[in-house]
Amino acid sequence: TESGLRRLAVGTMAGDAVLVPAECLPGMDPDTRARELLRLNLHESGGVLRRITGALSNVTGLLREGEEHRLLLLNPDANESVTVDRHLIERRLPDGMVLRAEDSSMLALEPAGWTFLTLARTPPVASLGTSSSQTRRSLAAAMRSPRIAIEDVRPAVDGGVFAVKRTLGESVVIGANIFMDGHEELAAEVLWRSADETDWHHEPMILRGNDAWEARIAPRRLGTHVFVVRAWLDRWETFRVQLEKKFAAGNDVRVEVEEARHVLVAHLGRARGERAHAAAALEAALEVVGRPLVEPPTARRRRTKAASDGNGVNDAPTLPPASAEQVRALLADELAQAIHIVDERAFEVETPVHYPLCIERSEATFASWYELFPRSQSPVEGRHGTLRDVIARLPMIQSMGFDVLYFPPIHPIGTRNRKGRNNSLTAEPGDPGSPYAIGAPEGGHDALHPELGTLDDFRELIEAAKHHGLEIAMDFAIQCSPDHPWLKEHPDWFNWRIDGSLKYAENPPKRYEDIVNPDFYSPLASTPRQAALWRALRDVVLFWAGQGVKIFRVDNPHTKPLPFWQWMLREVRERHPDVIFLSEAFTRPAMMYRLAKIGFSQSYTYFTWRNTRRELTSYLEELNREPVRDFFRPNFFVNTPDINPWFLQTSGRPGFLIRAVLAGTLAGSWGMYNGFELCVADPVPGKEEYLDSEKYQLRRWDMDAPGNIIQEISWLNRMRRAHPALQSHLGIRFHAVDNEQMIFYSRHSPEGDSIVLVVVSLDPHHRQSGTLDLPRWEWGMDGDAPLHLHDLYEDTHFTLHGRSHRLALSPERPFALWAITSPHREAA
Repeated sequence: TESGLRRLAVGTMAGDAVLVPAECLPGMDPDTRARELLRLNLHESGGVLRRITGALSNVTGLLREGEEHRLLLLNPDANESVTVDRHLIERRLPDGMVLRAEDSSMLALEPAGWTFLTLARTPPVASLGTSSSQTRRSLAAAMRSPRIAIEDVRPAVDGGVFAVKRTLGESVVIGANIFMDGHEELAAEVLWRSADETDWHHEPMILRGNDAWEARIAPRRLGTHVFVVRAWLDRWETFRVQLEKKFAAGNDVRVEVEEARHVLVAHLGRARGERAHAAAALEAALEVVGRPLVEPPTARRRRTKAASDGNGVNDAPTLPPASAEQVRALLADELAQAIHIVDERAFEVETPVHYPLCIERSEATFASWYELFPRSQSPVEGRHGTLRDVIARLPMIQSMGFDVLYFPPIHPIGTRNRKGRNNSLTAEPGDPGSPYAIGAPEGGHDALHPELGTLDDFRELIEAAKHHGLEIAMDFAIQCSPDHPWLKEHPDWFNWRIDGSLKYAENPPKRYEDIVNPDFYSPLASTPRQAALWRALRDVVLFWAGQGVKIFRVDNPHTKPLPFWQWMLREVRERHPDVIFLSEAFTRPAMMYRLAKIGFSQSYTYFTWRNTRRELTSYLEELNREPVRDFFRPNFFVNTPDINPWFLQTSGRPGFLIRAVLAGTLAGSWGMYNGFELCVADPVPGKEEYLDSEKYQLRRWDMDAPGNIIQEISWLNRMRRAHPALQSHLGIRFHAVDNEQMIFYSRHSPEGDSIVLVVVSLDPHHRQSGTLDLPRWEWGMDGDAPLHLHDLYEDTHFTLHGRSHRLALSPERPFALWAITSPHREAA
C-alpha cells in the first residue's frame, strides 16, 4: 500500500537495515517500488543521517550523507498538498550540493506524499587569471592597492551620490573609520573646497578611538562644496610613540636616537622652497641630538656587500647612551610639526568619491510661513484684492512673528473650463477661477494677474516686505489653463488625445478640466523642442528670482520628472545660490526623500495627519536618524488651502492650539494658511476640504473674530526666535509621561546653550494629567540637581526637585513650554 511504501522509504533512509515480513517477499515483482526501495538501502555506504527542515516547516527533509547523498522529502499532512521551497532545501545541503534541475517537478507533494531526490554537485566558478603573465599583473596590482582602509565616510547620502545639507554658519563634522595592519600611527585630514575653487582647504582629523576619526569644517559661502578624506602612515609619530614608551620603561634607546639623527638630516634636505620654514626646528633638534654617528643603512649595505666574506662587517662606532634631553627634543611637538611639513607621506590614500555638500542660508531650516491669497485682501467686501492691499496687511503679519509670506499663483487665470465656487464645473459671472489654472491672453507664468497690479507694484511689495522683516515666497506650479499662450506658441509641449482634444490633468477619479500639464517627453516634439520646454520653465524661476523672489514653493513636484528637477534646481542655484525650494509632495516617502536628495531645500510632510503620541514620536525619530537628517528638512504646515484636516474639523479652538504648538516646537520650519488663526474649519461634508474654498472665490477675513488664537501664535513665534533649541527639527528627545494623551519632549540646540521642555495634551476635548519623568542627565545635569525652569507662556520662574512632576493640561491651555535656566540667570 502507499502507506507501507512510505514506511519502507523512511526505513531504508533512516535505518542501517530493514526488516520486511516474509509473506511480503515471495510475490514481490522485481520492478515494484518496494523492490526499488530495498535496493536503496544505504547500509553499505553508511553516512550521517540528519534532518534539514525545522519543526515548523510544512515538509520533513531527511538527508543521508554518503558516497551518494540522498534526500527524502515527506509531506506530514494527510489532507493538504505542499510545495517544497527549493531555496530553503538547497541552503541546508552540505558540500556544495544542489537539487538536480530535472527534479523540479518532484517538489510538489500530495497529501502524505513523499519522494526521493538525488543531489548533484555543480562545478565551482574557475579563476579567470591563471597564466603567469596574468598572475604577475594581479600581484603587481595587489602591491599597488591601498594599504590603508578608509571606510564609512560620514555624513554621506547614498555613498556620496547626493549632497549633504547644512546651513551657513553650521559646522560639519566629517567622520570616517581609518585603519591599517600593524600598530603604526596614522594621520588623516579632510580636504574641502567650494565648487568654484581649485585649491583645497585642509583640516586635520583627530582619532576618537577604535579607528574612528573626525574633523570639523565650517564653509562660509552659500552653494555647493565637496570634500574628501585622505590618510597616510605617519612614520615620525609612530617613532615618537614607541620612543616615549621605551624611554619611560627604562629601555636603552641609543639606536632609536641614532635612527632619528638620520631622519632629521634627510628631512632637512627637503626643507626648501615653500617648506623652508621647517628648517629651523630641524636644525634646532640636530643641535641637541647631534649629527649621525654611523653610515646610513643603504651605504653600509653597499659597502658590506663588497666584503670578501659576503656577510658584511660591523665596524660602526659604539653609540653613546641617549640622554633625557635628546629624547625630549625628539618628542617635541614643534619638531613633529616641522617633520609633517616636509615628510613624504607613506602609503597615502584618498577616498575616490568627492562627497558633495550643499550650504544654504538659515531660512532653509528655520522660518515661520504664512500663506494668503492676495486677491482676498481687499478691505471692501466683494472687491478683488491687489498687491497694494497685501502691503497694508504686512504690519499685522509681522506682528504675528512670521518670516515668510507665501502666495499661491498670482498669474493670469484662464477662462476656458473655469471652475466655479466650491469646485463646481460651471463658473458664474464674476467667479475668479482657480489661480492654479495659469495663463490667459494677458500672459503666462512670467506675468501678473491684471487685477492684482503691475510688476512695479510687485517690486514695491518685495521692498515693503523686507522693511517688515518678511520674505515673499511664490508658488511655482507647472500647469497651464487651456488659454495659456504656450498652447498656441508650442502645441507640441502638450499631450493631445487621439481625437485631437487636450489631455487634461487627472488624478482618477478626480479630473481637473481647467488645467493641462506640459509633457516633458512629448512624442510630438523633437529633442531640441523638448529641451526648449525645460529651459522655458527654468527661465520662469530665473525671471522671478531676478525680481527679488528667493523662495519658491513648488506645486506637486512628484508628478514631474526627477531629471528635470535635478537639472533645473542646479541651473537656478548656479545663478542664485540663495534660492530656497519647498517641495509640496504629499506622496510616498521614497519619492519625498528623493526630491530632497536631488536639491529641494525642504518639504511638506505627513505631519498634518500624525496626531497620536506614537505617530509623532516615531516620525520625528525617523527624521532625526541618519541618513535622513542629512538631506531632508520638514516644513510642518498645519493646514493648506487644499487640506482641512479631520482633526481640526472637530477639535475647536483647543485643537488649533495643539497643532500650532506641535508644529512650532517639533520643526524648525512651520506654516499655516490664512484662516487657521481664526480657527476656521467649516468642511465640505465628508471631505478634508474647506467649504467655500478660497481657491475658487474671493473671501474676506475678519481678523478680530472672537475665539481667534492670534495672540498665542504671536507668542509661539516669539519663543521660536528667542530660543535656538526651537530652530530646527533636529536635537529632540522624547521623555516618559504616564498618559498616552500627553506627549513630553525636550528640544536641544546643537551648541547646548538652549534646552526647552515641551508638554502637549493631544486631547482637545478633555482635561488631561500625567506624571512627567525628568531625566536630568539627558540635560547635562546631576540626577538630583534642582531643575530651574522658565515658564515661557506665563513668563514666570520656578524650580522642580525630584525625579517626577505631576502636570495637568486643560483644553483652554493644552500645552506647557519651559526653558531650562541657570540659577544666576533666574536671579537676574
